[in-house]
Amino acid sequence: MSVNLHKQFAGGQVELRLFKHRLRAYAWLMAKTGSNKPVSAAQEKHGTAVGLKDQVGGLMKTTVALRRELHKWPEIGNTLPKTREQVLTALEGLPLDIKLHETTSGIAAMLTGDKPGPTVMLRGDMDALPMPEDTGLDFASQTDGCMHACGHDTHTSMLVSAAKLLSDRRSEIPGRVLFMFQPGEEGYHGAKFMLEEGLLDVAKNKDGSESPITAAYALHITASMPAGTIGTRSGPLMASSDVLSIKITGKGGHASEPFRTLDPIPVACEIVQSLQMMITRRIETFDPAVVTITKLVAGTTTNVIPESALIEGTIRAVSEKTRNKVHDSIRRVAEGIAAAYEMQATVEIRIGYPVTVNDAPSSDFALEVAESLLGEGKAVRMPAPIMGAEDFSYVLNKIPGAMVFIGGTPEGTNPATAAPNHSNRVMFEESAMAHGVALYAGLALRTLGVTLN
Repeated sequence: MSVNLHKQFAGGQVELRLFKHRLRAYAWLMAKTGSNKPVSAAQEKHGTAVGLKDQVGGLMKTTVALRRELHKWPEIGNTLPKTREQVLTALEGLPLDIKLHETTSGIAAMLTGDKPGPTVMLRGDMDALPMPEDTGLDFASQTDGCMHACGHDTHTSMLVSAAKLLSDRRSEIPGRVLFMFQPGEEGYHGAKFMLEEGLLDVAKNKDGSESPITAAYALHITASMPAGTIGTRSGPLMASSDVLSIKITGKGGHASEPFRTLDPIPVACEIVQSLQMMITRRIETFDPAVVTITKLVAGTTTNVIPESALIEGTIRAVSEKTRNKVHDSIRRVAEGIAAAYEMQATVEIRIGYPVTVNDAPSSDFALEVAESLLGEGKAVRMPAPIMGAEDFSYVLNKIPGAMVFIGGTPEGTNPATAAPNHSNRVMFEESAMAHGVALYAGLALRTLGVTLN
């Protein structure tokens, strides 16, 4: 055998061994992913996340345990002492720089990677709702009149587990991850208070380089989407939310002599009806708004025409332009109708949460990362916004980012008929929290340029 032929043969043997190695690796990958199909475009770009999913699986026992403990002891508003203590206990031993906010029970926990780089922020809200629970769960609320009916207990436990997972991969991270544990989402403007207390004021890297927060992500579980799916969209995702109050002042008197009075009740009824006509005839169909009257109070007994009537309700819109137009139109309708009957309408609009607007590149990125984690067809681009509201909107007004919905319909339940979020009977599929932990971690890693392989 000549030297050249020997080299060729030896080279061929090396190539054959390399081919066999790659074949075994491919077979292992297919076995782990349960598929014999090629990787998707999203997995090609971001990685197959096999190892990350294994890490998540190892964290599920503690993820579920924390969720159930939080569910048993819910708290309302911006002051959540028990919840904060439980979260801090769960974070003990992790390489995090923790700042406890003073104006609320908020926690800002910073993980610094072994290499310098930018910062990505992940938000999980912690507060519950003032309502009873009728789920019959073994870990149902032990606090009367208080329930985790919007899944914030799952958000908090998922974020804690994501902090654990990312802490284990600290050596791979070129940058930092800021974990925002937020109180007061349910109408208490908790995100706004945390921002005002300096949440976004992050220090420079140890080498003196800047480490700005370049993206922010929040996840929200919903009982109205199948477990194993996620959904989001670019642009408006959730509506603004304002509170409407209209007081109609007339002249009271005897119910048998309405001509001697200025009866505010028929005027109040006419205003309620006219507000609905205003929405359908003055607001653009493809830039929608909702005005729902939920309370009308007047009178004390059957033979007295009261002097005043009170109308209350909610205003929702998915653009600031329409939001402002609806505010102006409500005043015009109420004051005009009252004046037509020689009465006065006093309109008060209490400004609530802004429109939640997802940054287009961030929402597209989130969908790609979710597809790489969950598989093709599991990351859904929502066709339209929903009219609920979120105070993560305050964050997205300052930093590019996105909110993403995670499907949490209990196994064996139809999402269309499942008890929805904010129901006293709502339940969530706990196995879906694995997708949330993986997505929190995946979004952080990919934002900082770390592959999911």
